[in-house]
Amino acid sequence: MYRPSHFAVDDPEQIAAFLDACPLLHLVQTSAAGLVANPVPMLRLDPVGAGMRLLGHVARANGLWQLADTNPDVLAIASGPNQYISPNWYPAKAEHHRVVPTWNYLSCHLYGRLSTFDSRERLLDVLNRLTTHFEASQPRPWSVHDAPADYIDKLLGAIVGLELTVTRIECKFKLSQNHPKANQDGVLAGLAAGAETDHGALREWMRQVLQDGSGN
Repeated sequence: MYRPSHFAVDDPEQIAAFLDACPLLHLVQTSAAGLVANPVPMLRLDPVGAGMRLLGHVARANGLWQLADTNPDVLAIASGPNQYISPNWYPAKAEHHRVVPTWNYLSCHLYGRLSTFDSRERLLDVLNRLTTHFEASQPRPWSVHDAPADYIDKLLGAIVGLELTVTRIECKFKLSQNHPKANQDGVLAGLAAGAETDHGALREWMRQVLQDGSGN
């Protein structure tokens, strides 16, 4: 990934917060037909760094797991809020017009090795972990145990578990860090005025990162 210094993110806590907020990973693999990609929600198990593990599962009919068994190397891409940024939002436009449109976004590339498993005990553990985590914000969290046991047992036979062990991380938050504060404030105001498409998620990330003083 191209990562100019003002956009590069290497702080483990920032990366962890991003991965937890944006758990849908696009897993990119090589196959005989070329590159293939599949979106898979994956739950982070460990602190950010080499050796970090993430868990998920796919349908047994999905060829992803068979590719992983023959070639475990994978690139997992996590994408966050993103938005077109108009130069009209920069105060600098009224001063000298030396501004152009751009795109603000957050992205992390996780390089690692993908392993698979189909033990029913371990698959049930994965389902419980995923649902407990993602249902936590619900007023009445759903549990795997809410479904009939025979129904869950049948579904366990139709999925394959995935564990991604990360060897390298490249993370980039492009959030106007290379602009003066007046332009940054202009972007925040432009988004708040109705241009945003993500209910304020990008603005919140911008506030956090810009308040920190950098993407690092």
